[in-house]
Amino acid sequence: MSQKLTSRSEDYSKWYNELVNKADLAEHSDVRGCMIIKPYGYAIWEKMRDVLDVKFKETGHQNAYFPLFIPKSYLSKEASHVEGFAKECAVVTHYRLMNAPDGSGVVVDPSAKLEEELIIRPTSETIIWNSYKNWIQSYRDLPILINQWANVVRWEMRTRLFLRTTEFLWQEGHTAHATKQEAMDEADQMLHVYADFAENYMAMPVLLGRKTESERFAGAEDTLCIEALMQDGKALQAGTSHFLGQNFAKAFDVKFADKEGKLDHVWATSWGVSTRLMGALIMTHSDDEGLVLPPSLAPIQVVGIPIYRNDDELNAISDKFITLGKSLKSLGISFKFDNDDNRRQGWKFAEYESKGVPIRLAMGPRDLENGNVELARRDLKTKEIVAFDGIESMIQQVLAAIQQNLLQRSKDFRTNNTFIVDTYEEFKEKIDAGGFFMAHWDGTNETEEKIKNETQATIRCIPLDFVNEEGKCMVTGAPSKGRVVFAKAY
Repeated sequence: MSQKLTSRSEDYSKWYNELVNKADLAEHSDVRGCMIIKPYGYAIWEKMRDVLDVKFKETGHQNAYFPLFIPKSYLSKEASHVEGFAKECAVVTHYRLMNAPDGSGVVVDPSAKLEEELIIRPTSETIIWNSYKNWIQSYRDLPILINQWANVVRWEMRTRLFLRTTEFLWQEGHTAHATKQEAMDEADQMLHVYADFAENYMAMPVLLGRKTESERFAGAEDTLCIEALMQDGKALQAGTSHFLGQNFAKAFDVKFADKEGKLDHVWATSWGVSTRLMGALIMTHSDDEGLVLPPSLAPIQVVGIPIYRNDDELNAISDKFITLGKSLKSLGISFKFDNDDNRRQGWKFAEYESKGVPIRLAMGPRDLENGNVELARRDLKTKEIVAFDGIESMIQQVLAAIQQNLLQRSKDFRTNNTFIVDTYEEFKEKIDAGGFFMAHWDGTNETEEKIKNETQATIRCIPLDFVNEEGKCMVTGAPSKGRVVFAKAY
C-alpha cells in the first residue's frame, strides 16, 4: 500500500490500472480479455446493482433469467442486429471433450459437433423475443416489463478492466408494449432512471441525448444515452435505452390481438448498464492517492482505527468504537472497526485512503481522555478533532456533504471543460485537450465519418434538450438546426 500511484497528469491510463490494482478492485484473468472482480470491487457493484434493482421494481419491472446460449439461427432473424454483433460473437461448436489418443491431455471430440452452433449471448434480444412469442396473445398480456441481471460476452482485442472486457456483468431490460407511444415512453423513462442513479448515487453528472443513426444499437430505431465526462477529458457512455420499434416483433412474429380483435406486432424496448459504471466511478472522482467513493456507493462509509500502546488502551478505545458502530448501523451507515494488530496505523491510513472510504476516524489515548476523535474526510483530505459524544449526527452530515461536494466538483469540471466551437480548424486544434465540444453538424453520415476519421472524435449525443439554433456545419458549411456534442471517448 505504500507504493505511490503514477500521477494522472503523467500517465492517465497507467494511473487507472494501478489504482484498480491498489484499491483491490479487480485483476486480469488467465482467460485473455476477462477479469476477476475481487471482493471489494464486487461489493461496490453490489451496491450499484441493489439500488438499480429497487428503481426497476418501483417502475413496475420484474427480474427473470434467460439462457446463456443462443441458437445461431435466432441472430439471423434480425438483419441489422446480427450485422452489428457478428464480429464480437463467441461460438460454441462442440459439446464434448475426449482424452487425446497420445495421452497429451483432452481434445475436442470431433464426433460431438453441434447440429446448430450456439452463440454465447452478446445481448439477449433474440432469445427473449423468441420466448415472448409464446407469452403474448392479446392486449391483456401487455405490457411485459422484464429485467435480467446477467453476464455477456463480446469478443474484444483491446481490453481494460471494467471499461472494456470480453466478459462483463450487466442488466438488460426487455419490454413489450401495445402501442408505439408506450414503448417510446418506456425508453425515455428508463433513461431518466439511469440519469437519476448517475447523479444522485454516483455523484456523476451526465448529458442525456440520443445517438446518431450510425451510433444506434443494432436493430434499434432510436437509441437514447447518458454521457459522462471523465477527468482526462474523454467521454464515457454510461448507459443506453433503445426504442426497438416492431423490428424484433416482426422478426420473431410476435403479435397480439387488440380490444377489437385486430392483430398487430408489439412494440419493444431494451436498455442496460454494465460494470463499465465501475470504471466511470473510478475516473470521475479518484485522485493520485487512490479511489474516492461517494458515500452512497461506498461498501465502508466510516472506518475506525485505534491508536494505542497497550491492551488497556486498546480495550477502552474498542469499547467506544464498538458502541459507535452499533449506533451507525441503526442509522443505515456502514462502519468498520479495524483493530488488526498485524498492521501499523500508518499502513491502515494509506489502505483506507486508497480504497476511498469517505470518513476515517482515529482515536488515541489522549483523544480518549479528552472525549475526542480525529475525523478525516477522503474527498477534501482534511482532518479535524471533534467531540466523540453525539458524533453520529455529525457523521450523517459529513457523509451528505461529501456526496454533494463530489457531485458539485464533477459538475464544475464538466462546465469548465465544455466548449462551443464554430470552425473545424478550431475543433481540430482543441479536441486533443479533451472535453465536450458543442458544434454544428449537417446531419449526414459522411460528415460524421470524416470527423471521426480525421480527429478520432465522435458525436456522443444529440442532447434531449436540443436547442433549435440555426447555424452552419463546422465542416461543410451546410445548414444545421442545432449543436451536437462531440468528444473523444472510451
